[in-house]
Amino acid sequence: MAKKKHNSEKQSKRDKQAERYEQERKKAKSWAREWMDALLFAVVAAIIIRTFFFEAYRIPTPSMENTLMTGDFLVVSKISYGPRTPISIGIPFTGVYLPGVELPWTRFPGYDDIERYDIVVFNYPIDIAPISQKTNYIKRCVGVPGDTLAIRDKMLYVNHDRAKDFETVQYNYEVRVRKQVRLSPYKIETAGGTLRGVHGESYIITMTDQVANKLRNWPEVTSVNYFVLPDNRNEYAKKDYTFSSGFMNHDHMPDVVVPFKGQTIELTQENWHIYRNVIERYENNEVHRENGKFYINGEQTNRYTVKDNYYFMMGDNRDNSQDSRYWGFVPKDHVIGEAALIYFSWSKEDYMPRFNRIFNIIN
Repeated sequence: MAKKKHNSEKQSKRDKQAERYEQERKKAKSWAREWMDALLFAVVAAIIIRTFFFEAYRIPTPSMENTLMTGDFLVVSKISYGPRTPISIGIPFTGVYLPGVELPWTRFPGYDDIERYDIVVFNYPIDIAPISQKTNYIKRCVGVPGDTLAIRDKMLYVNHDRAKDFETVQYNYEVRVRKQVRLSPYKIETAGGTLRGVHGESYIITMTDQVANKLRNWPEVTSVNYFVLPDNRNEYAKKDYTFSSGFMNHDHMPDVVVPFKGQTIELTQENWHIYRNVIERYENNEVHRENGKFYINGEQTNRYTVKDNYYFMMGDNRDNSQDSRYWGFVPKDHVIGEAALIYFSWSKEDYMPRFNRIFNIIN
C-alpha cells in the first residue's frame, strides 16, 4: 500500500513537471511569436514609409558642393511631389531587383510642384534599366517645363534673365599672381577654395564668389576671373551624350526650351540632338531620318507633341558636375523626391562627423 502511494506521488510530480514544461514552452513560443509579429510589423512599416513618404540618401560625389557635401546623409521627401507606386520587384532594403521586370505604376498627388531651384533626387535618365533600378542622382532644378535656358560664358540665364545666385554655388576661377610669387595650396584651402591646376602665374581654383572676393584682396594676386572655356573648344567630342553632341562645352549653350506636356516641337537636323532622347528613349517612339525628313512610327512628319513634363538639372559645383548640360532633360516620371534635411554628415578627410551640418534644412 505504501509502495502504491509512493508511485502515485512520483507520477503526480512527473505530471506537474510536464505541465510546467508545457507552460514554459507555450510562454516561449508566445514570446517568440510576439517578437516575430513586431519585427514583421516594423519591416512592413519601414517599406511603406520608404516607398511612399521618406527615404534616406547619401551624397557620394562633390557635384553639389558647397550646398551638399560628400558624406552628407539626407532625408528625401517623396510626398512633396507625390510618391510613385512600386515599379520593380525586388528584395527590400538590398537594392536587388528582378532584372527587366517593370510593374504597372502610377504617381500619387503631392502637396507641391517641382519648382525652379528645388534640390531634387531623381533616377539618372540615360541608364538602361527600369526607372526605379536606375542610379539615384541629386541636382538643383534650374529649369522647369516651358523655361528657356541659355549658358553664356559660364553664366546661366533663365527666360533671358540671369539665374538666381546662391552663396554656395562654386565655379572654376583663373587667379593670376605677381611674377616669381607662388600661392600656397594650404592658404587656398584655408580660404575655402580647391586648387585644380597651376600654369605658370595662373592658378585654376574652384570656389564660391565670396571666396573669390577674399582672394582679390590678397597682395600677391593681380586678378581673379571666371575660367571660361573658349566657345570653340569641343568638350563633348569624345563623350557619348546625345543631348550635348550638337554643342561645344558646358560653358556655352544657346537658347533651349525645356519640354512640357502638350508642346509641339518642329524637328530639324539642328535641334534633333536636343529632343532625340525625349522622343525615342523616354516616350518610346521609333524615329527614322532619311534625306532630311523625319519618320515617326512610320509616318513622315517633322512635328511632335510632347507627352510629359521635363526638367533641367545642374550641380551647384558647376565645373565639377555631370548634369543636364551633358545628358539633357529629366522626365517627371524619373523624379523621386525633394531633398529635405541633412540628418548626419561624415567628413572622410577628418574621420569625424560635421556637427555643424547635422539637422540642417536643405534649400
